[in-house]
Amino acid sequence: MAMVPDAFASYVQNMLTEMVSEEVHMLLGVGDEIDKMDAKLRDLKNFLADADRRNITDKSVQEWVGQLKRAMYEATDILDLCQLKAMERGSSTKDVGCFNPLLFCMRNPSHAHDIGTRIRALNKRLDTIKEQSSAFSFINLGSYEDRGSKVQASRFGNKRRETSGMFDLSAVVGEKIEQDTRKLVDIMLSEKEGSTNIMVVAVVGVGGIGKTTLAHKVFNDEALNNVFEKTIWLSINKDFDEVELLRTIITQAGGVHGGNKALAVLQPILVTTLKGKKLFLVLDDVWNHGVWDDVLKTPLASVVAPGSRVLVTTRDETVARRMKAVLPYHHVDKLDEEDAWSLLKKQIISSEIDGRDIDMLKDIGLQIVAKCDGLPLAVKVMGGLLCQKDKNHREWEMVLADSIWSISGMPEELNHAVYLSYEDLTSCAKQCFLHFSLLPKTAVFYCNEIIGMWISEGFLHGTSDETSDDLEEIASKYYKELILRNLLEPDSMYVDQCLCDMHDVVRSFAQFVARDEALAAHSGGTNIVSKLSAHEFLRLSLESKASESDGLDWSSLQAQKTLRALISVGYINTKPGDSLVHFPCLRILYIDSAHVVALLESLHELKHLRYLSLESTDISRLPDSIAKLKFLQYISLHGCEQFVELPHSIIKLRQLRYLNLSETSIKGIPRGFCALTNLRILHGFPAHEDCDWCSLEELGPLSQLKELIVDGLENITASSCAAKAKLGDKMHLTELSLQCGSILGDDGQIAEEDSVSEEEQKQIEKVFNELCPPSKLEYLKIKGYFGRRLPRWMMASSVVSLDSLRILFFEDLASCIQLPDGLCQLPYLEFIQIDRAPAIKRVGLEFMHSYHQHTPCPSRMVATFPRLHEMNLIEMVEWEEWEWEEQVQAFPVLQELSLQRCKLKCLPPGLAS
Repeated sequence: MAMVPDAFASYVQNMLTEMVSEEVHMLLGVGDEIDKMDAKLRDLKNFLADADRRNITDKSVQEWVGQLKRAMYEATDILDLCQLKAMERGSSTKDVGCFNPLLFCMRNPSHAHDIGTRIRALNKRLDTIKEQSSAFSFINLGSYEDRGSKVQASRFGNKRRETSGMFDLSAVVGEKIEQDTRKLVDIMLSEKEGSTNIMVVAVVGVGGIGKTTLAHKVFNDEALNNVFEKTIWLSINKDFDEVELLRTIITQAGGVHGGNKALAVLQPILVTTLKGKKLFLVLDDVWNHGVWDDVLKTPLASVVAPGSRVLVTTRDETVARRMKAVLPYHHVDKLDEEDAWSLLKKQIISSEIDGRDIDMLKDIGLQIVAKCDGLPLAVKVMGGLLCQKDKNHREWEMVLADSIWSISGMPEELNHAVYLSYEDLTSCAKQCFLHFSLLPKTAVFYCNEIIGMWISEGFLHGTSDETSDDLEEIASKYYKELILRNLLEPDSMYVDQCLCDMHDVVRSFAQFVARDEALAAHSGGTNIVSKLSAHEFLRLSLESKASESDGLDWSSLQAQKTLRALISVGYINTKPGDSLVHFPCLRILYIDSAHVVALLESLHELKHLRYLSLESTDISRLPDSIAKLKFLQYISLHGCEQFVELPHSIIKLRQLRYLNLSETSIKGIPRGFCALTNLRILHGFPAHEDCDWCSLEELGPLSQLKELIVDGLENITASSCAAKAKLGDKMHLTELSLQCGSILGDDGQIAEEDSVSEEEQKQIEKVFNELCPPSKLEYLKIKGYFGRRLPRWMMASSVVSLDSLRILFFEDLASCIQLPDGLCQLPYLEFIQIDRAPAIKRVGLEFMHSYHQHTPCPSRMVATFPRLHEMNLIEMVEWEEWEWEEQVQAFPVLQELSLQRCKLKCLPPGLAS
């Protein structure tokens, strides 16, 4: 991604203001120079909006902006160093945290001199940059903050996934797509056969034309799903990984790949899994015919049942031809005028905006969609932009008249509608948008991880009425705005939009804007090493294939001494002696699925590091020296199966906001963990007891927590210990997951060797009863619980209100015999999933409405589950009866009900009505 100068200048000025407030600048003897730097930045800031706008297409401006960016990066490094030395000095005094700058400077004259020298040199650079700016005749547009629009006011699942065939109806308009869908479905169901059991059908069209939307419509067709035994959707990356592709299709087909990485092993597993099955396979966004010819064709073509089909979407007709797709190929046409207008309206109309009001603007709207050239993606992006505008002629005419529509100098394939929407963003939102394009496509990045990166890079800063404590909330608003503008596409499998993707057309634009600062590359791509040798990047994103032979050598990265963010997914070839010392400016270090033990000894050298993620790597512990990383705010060790121990020194990281220990082998945490009172998100906290001490006590003082996952609750024997966690006192807590180790086998029943006694059941019930959450909780997951009855705070008789709860998961309720009666009246509950509850045989009247004394009588009762949109009841293998009084009104807005693997013979009449 690229820094947006206007936004980053504000970040630097905030750092300067903090220095002034602490009077450090005066005591260093550089007060005048600091004031000069501040004044120069304020002066330059008036021109940065115009400079950044021209930076996209004007090469001479690009060079000038590049010099300014480097100067501002240098400024943050200097100010960081000063603050770091202050913290180090403060931690060595008797009164920890107290810093006397005068005493510090007297004892460290060489450091004070070095700081002063660097600031003076930087001011000279800024003088030169300011003088050069006169040659460009920049216009004083002020800050983008004034010009741009204002921000509008299973989460813990698998870290790997490919996009699915889940369908977003917001992209569907007009009769043409219905006709195309029927035509393709008829082809899929036809009796036509070729030389093999499987026929390939191709959908061809330019990027953003709607190929994937059409494929989704076909994939979700009811008639088609009734005919094919297996329906599989694969999203194909431009530089696809053969091993990951095979493992994904095996998993989706219901097979088990066992972690194998050899093609010779995986292909026979695929053959066994799909042998004799009638298959419908979608290969979405194929750039290279090799995905079929070299990887999937051989194991599939001879074993699947006759009548199997492959639907491929591609921009390149050559790909369809090389895959021997049947003729004629299906070409997706551009939207006609009326369908484009309907799609635009669909993005804008809401419960607050009447469609008739929008129809009053149709004359201008038709002119706007005409500029989108019939591309659905461009129309959707424009709809997202117009959502931020007042619904009147003047605002829409300004969009229509914007000079960006006719700008020259951009590559032909870049979309002007995306550019216009980008320009309408605030400068902070622009940085967040550009950063997202840097993330590797094959990896999963949840919202809170992305937000952590944005904060770590300094993209966000509070206003006069906002403090640093609110940064996550500010970032969340930007994240939601990018979704509203259709610049990010939420994954429909996640009800809370915590996972998003970016369309290739949008991604191409963002990477074009960021091209001078950031490189997003795949180890299978061309000339990566030469690019790394020829240019110093500030941000680097790498995707490697699944074999070590394809991994990039660590040594090839070491010339990138100015890196501020290194994001790597997959193999990197390291060897003893390899070091992180070559990257002194790093703020973000994200390495996933690689061997990194050799690098840990030098981790403490990354003085500026804010974000450390070593997910699914081979580390077993962190070094004690991690305490030297005073700025560290985010640590993720998710999926590090060998990780067993946190160093005691971690309690010194007082700025830590995020810690993820999920899916590790850690059994305990160091005493004193409660000192990390700045923590907002804590995943995988291990519950354990040790003599007279319980780890749950350490949660008590962590009052700022917003998300908490506690593992291993079966280890707690005393309910008094659980009470010390003080969950009910955590007023900021909105997401909570309480987990025990599951005792259910693959068949969904309790394994004989894992059976629990009645005493153990009562014990866990008492423990969970003391883990009562606060009333603001929005997300709750209970996993592996083996009590007979769920916690009493979930019942209607509870004095604790869960009125804010929106999302509820129950998983592996081994012994639970009854669902709680307190759920039906929750006013905001939108989603319920119960996955594996073998002891429940009957769902009684209490689930549908409560008979508690404070509940109104049924005749006066409002509809129960008033906002529930989706309910999934899975593997309740002994469930036989669902009682329902017919007069009870329930589920008025239910859209999806899924019942899987149960003995229920029929649905209750109340539900059918």
